Amino acid sequence: MRTSLCDTFGIELPIFGFTPSEHVAAAISRAGGMGVLGCVRFNDAADLDRALTWMDENTDGKPYGVDIVMPAKVPAEGTQVDLDKLIPQGHKDFVERTLQKLGVPPLSDDTHEGVLGWLHSVARSHVDVALEHPIKLIANALGSPPVDVIERVHEHNVPVAALAGKAEHARRHVENGVDIVVAQGYEAGGHTGEIASMVLIPEIADAVDVPVLAAGGIGSGRQAAAALALGASGVWMGSYWLTTAEYALGNDATQQALLKASSSDTVRSRIYTGKPARLLKTRWTDAWAEPDAPDPLPMPLQNLLVSKAHRRIASSADPSVVSMPVGQIVGRMNEVRPVAEVVAALVREFDEAVERLDKVR
Repeated sequence: MRTSLCDTFGIELPIFGFTPSEHVAAAISRAGGMGVLGCVRFNDAADLDRALTWMDENTDGKPYGVDIVMPAKVPAEGTQVDLDKLIPQGHKDFVERTLQKLGVPPLSDDTHEGVLGWLHSVARSHVDVALEHPIKLIANALGSPPVDVIERVHEHNVPVAALAGKAEHARRHVENGVDIVVAQGYEAGGHTGEIASMVLIPEIADAVDVPVLAAGGIGSGRQAAAALALGASGVWMGSYWLTTAEYALGNDATQQALLKASSSDTVRSRIYTGKPARLLKTRWTDAWAEPDAPDPLPMPLQNLLVSKAHRRIASSADPSVVSMPVGQIVGRMNEVRPVAEVVAALVREFDEAVERLDKVR
């Protein structure tokens, strides 16, 4: 399963695992892949620094990366109070009515700020902190970072990856200096475009002369083999780690919901961040699809609107109202396993798929 990217990064397997959990990211790196920690949940640079310090101490010297959220167009900037004034009262009233209707109780601690990692300035602070650690990759979930950011990262000899949902986006990323393109298909969790992986991966592989990682709908060695056959040099997996033993959110309601879901139980919506993202379909997403629901706000206001609601939902421990980005691969996420076991299964299935193909020739 080795490709050129294994030599580039000093990893055993071309498996890049995006996750908001430092525990999962470290386990992916220890298992031979490249764990990539999502930074968007860190409002405070000191908290990110602590998480990366923990990874430095728990990856056995194996390489890891980080993922930032830096939109190509700078969204609204300001303090929590300033931005809150931009959110219509009608939207706030709808969220409160919906939570009451769904039986989600209020928080005992109401002091939490919204997730500010969607702001351009906060994402830049994430880059500053990350470059103080021995990271081996910085990826941007919303396309190319600004050129000055790419140049600064390159000054530290760290490659830059960027997600793309169209071949034209991939070409633009490379023109801006991006080193690796993540071809993310429609099936993926989180922010997605409208082109499915089977079509998108070869289009992007043909469009650029840099390594391509395949993302979207990958949860088995067979699918990883297919991605490489389509021209990718590795795979980028996010959703599949959500049901690993190392992933925890303080309760198991999220994993309960994911374990029961089928590949049909997702919906692509703007209600999570303001940009189209694939989410687990629950009573919360259904409520936003009702005729009386307001239109989602632009990024970052939508996330600020619903961030406290997401905390309340998580605290309620009710699987039927979970709010979680996840891809259509959720239909294969039907048991809790350690990361190392998941990686071992991917390798075994990959080898079996290649062996079957050898017999076809």
